[in-house]
Amino acid sequence: MAELLDLDSEFGARIARRLATDIAGWLTSVDQAGTPQPTPVWFWWDGATALIYSMPSAKRLARLRTNPNTALLLADTVGHDFAVLTGTLTEAPEAPPADQHPDYVAKYAESIERLFGTPTNFAARFTIPLHFTPTRARGA
Repeated sequence: MAELLDLDSEFGARIARRLATDIAGWLTSVDQAGTPQPTPVWFWWDGATALIYSMPSAKRLARLRTNPNTALLLADTVGHDFAVLTGTLTEAPEAPPADQHPDYVAKYAESIERLFGTPTNFAARFTIPLHFTPTRARGA
């Protein structure tokens, strides 16, 4: 059963460490038919929300406008250390473009360079900033 997210608890502190260091998570929203739609995402944790940059064509945008309830899964490769965070996903128009967020760029510098060439190229494709705000968590 999911419990209220308390980042000061032992479990919460482990989640906070994962949010600060994990490179990717699986963001799951639900489509109109009620089918979960998981997608790997990069994110920057600010201590309260995870900032995610989305392409404007991503179907998650329509889903969050209909139903902002979302989950973010953090998991190791063998499933022994995982956390499922549930909360809401909202648009974050106040967030800077990805290439103007120095911490985000630093976290993903190697991947951005390998896949997109430059942070500017990445920001040109992923133009919609989103905030995932977790409220509950469960895991092992």
